[in-house]
Amino acid sequence: MNKVLITGAAGFIGSHLVEQCLALGLQVTGFVRYNSTGNYPSLQAVVDHPGFRLHRGDIRDLDSVKAAAHGCDTILHLAALIGIPYSYESPIAYIRTNIEGTYNILEAARAHDCRNVVVTSTSETYGTAQFVPITEEHPANAQSPYAATKVAADQLALSYFRSFELPVKIIRPFNTYGPRQSARAIIPTVISQLLAGHTSIRLGSTAPTRDLTFVADTVAGFIAVAGSERCQGEVVNLGTQSEITIGDLAHRIAGRLGVALTIETDTGRLRPAASEVERLLSDNSKVRRLADWKPIVDLDDGLDRTIAWMRSNQQLYSPNRYQT
Repeated sequence: MNKVLITGAAGFIGSHLVEQCLALGLQVTGFVRYNSTGNYPSLQAVVDHPGFRLHRGDIRDLDSVKAAAHGCDTILHLAALIGIPYSYESPIAYIRTNIEGTYNILEAARAHDCRNVVVTSTSETYGTAQFVPITEEHPANAQSPYAATKVAADQLALSYFRSFELPVKIIRPFNTYGPRQSARAIIPTVISQLLAGHTSIRLGSTAPTRDLTFVADTVAGFIAVAGSERCQGEVVNLGTQSEITIGDLAHRIAGRLGVALTIETDTGRLRPAASEVERLLSDNSKVRRLADWKPIVDLDDGLDRTIAWMRSNQQLYSPNRYQT
């Protein structure tokens, strides 16, 4: 890698990935969705970096994507609509962004003869685990419109590898957490409520399990996979190969903060019954073998780092409002 296009650069994982690529001395183009203010707070630390170029556009617009990809040898494609609740309200928005957006990336990569195309998938494509740990051979079982669009995008990307020899790699992260994550996700939801002084917090279902990876490890996984020729045409999981229930996770966070916690069920946060993914537990042996990646930040260390950042940035969160 030398010149890298990162789509979704202003997002949670994307912004951390931009920072790490610049730290490695790469030239980075950050593709962000156009807004009239030109303000992208998550990129403030890098906006004036000499190796960084900001490209404002829309992932649904092929011309915009092609312009951003010009001169880049590697594309790390993270841009997507990811909020599961809104996918129940507007499935077509997810189709246009997640499927057509991936098509635009693949076409831009073909047009510019990119040597390296990494597409971001999600563990949600597996649905509730039919066996554990979940390998990349686990059947796809989309339980939300969001997950369905990611299954489709994955298959489209693999078809370009098989049909056009486009050097595609697919990363399937399990649940990533860390500084700058939206309160849409479970860990900042819990932390923000506790830091606001609540001892009784409102959550959805607490029984499902999740496999949680600290964002620095996820970013390291992207870079390792992008640098591995052995990953071409492959799907690889990024996870810790461990699981914890949402309820136990909330109590663990409370313990790090020294709070005695009571959990109340908020029906507004519950997914439709058949849509809830009840269990996620990764098998990460394939990415260990093909890209020599493994997670190094344990859950307690990752939670402490996240808590410290959120304590310093409480003004960014609204603990009394559910963010979808």
